[in-house]
Amino acid sequence: MSFKQRLLFLGPETSPLFEWLQQQGEDVLQTSEKIDPQYVEDRQIWFLISYGYRHIIKKEVLELFENRAINLHISFLPFNRGADPNLWSIVEGTQPGVTIHYLDEGIDTGAIIVQKRVEFDFKHDTLASSYQKLQLQIQQLFKENWTAIKNQKCPSIAQTGVGTCHKTSDRKTIEHLLIDGWNTKLSDLTNARKPQ
Repeated sequence: MSFKQRLLFLGPETSPLFEWLQQQGEDVLQTSEKIDPQYVEDRQIWFLISYGYRHIIKKEVLELFENRAINLHISFLPFNRGADPNLWSIVEGTQPGVTIHYLDEGIDTGAIIVQKRVEFDFKHDTLASSYQKLQLQIQQLFKENWTAIKNQKCPSIAQTGVGTCHKTSDRKTIEHLLIDGWNTKLSDLTNARKPQ
């Protein structure tokens, strides 16, 4: 390829994956700020990796990255798109997991590259400990698949089914269930779950 394969990591500078990419010898930049096409072009970015990024990426940016813009999301898509996926998987009784998918204009709606179901110990795990498990699983999934993803050797499949999506503001409707904040045991949340 005639162009340099520079990566842009969208997410916190403290992310273990940003450090891991540097250790792999990747030419990687990082930002948590909003980006636009000019930002991308000025830095000659070839591939986008979004992990813990708090902004919606605009269509005109994504158009520069056909099959070269991915997101790491801690849910088993198509369930629990958007905010607080770990919390909603427990409250609504959907399968917990992690997914790496291509970015598109929707919120966590892009084609799935790879995903993994994650099991919790409902007797002992809390929201905080289950969140940590999901973070470790998505990081491991990324490391195992990064070379194939970067080289566009991973098949992807479109998301099917309705799935679910939540905004940060949705949490207000169930905050009363978080009896010990993020240290609330998963069993307390499942016991409080309304019958279907």
